[in-house]
Amino acid sequence: MFLIANRPGWQPLRACLAAALGGLGLLMGGVAQAARPMITDDARIVDAKACQLESWVKHPKGHAEFWALPACNFSGNLELTVGGALTRMDGGTRTSAQLLQGKTLLKPLESNGWGVALALGMSRDPRREAGGGHDMYAYMPVSFAFRDDRLLVHTNVGWLREQGSRGQHLTWGLSTEAQLQQHTWLIAETFGQGGGKPFMQVGLRYWLVPDKVQIDATYGNRVGEGRQRWFSLGLRLLSLPFLP
Repeated sequence: MFLIANRPGWQPLRACLAAALGGLGLLMGGVAQAARPMITDDARIVDAKACQLESWVKHPKGHAEFWALPACNFSGNLELTVGGALTRMDGGTRTSAQLLQGKTLLKPLESNGWGVALALGMSRDPRREAGGGHDMYAYMPVSFAFRDDRLLVHTNVGWLREQGSRGQHLTWGLSTEAQLQQHTWLIAETFGQGGGKPFMQVGLRYWLVPDKVQIDATYGNRVGEGRQRWFSLGLRLLSLPFLP
């Protein structure tokens, strides 16, 4: 892994690996949560006074994206996420996304029950062709737990304001998580915005260290199109409470 990461041209991957490995010092526990690699969010947040790091490599056609999204819960019911992505194309590597988000629970998800959360955020794509400026968004995740929490269903409804076009869109998502074995989960989702064709994504999530270190792999595409497919590999790290 380190030999690959130090090859010329792999600086973005090396940065993501360094961030992920740096978080290992915090890993002493935590509660399993639905998160990466799904776009559809769940009605749960990181434990109070704890943090997580989600990092992944995504390969759409023609380029590669390297993401890192650290998140912490400082107050007990407010998860703050700050992060972004680097994109590697033939023309070189550049910053392609920045994100800031806050998420709070309106009703905690109960075992064999349901929960509701609210998320607000803004993202920025600095590329000139993206229009610059900041996109603003908000959405409400609603989650349902079945079969002693071995089957989870998540729904999202939200709003997006694009800075480049100044257009406003309805956003939505529907996802499921099904436990196949003790540490292995099958995930599937569909999501979209406005009246365009939706996207779909399927994959597997596996706990290398239960409730501490998780890896995942997914395949996604736009329904009815073959040119927007992608593959992703991710790593998620969870910490014990350690914040003051």
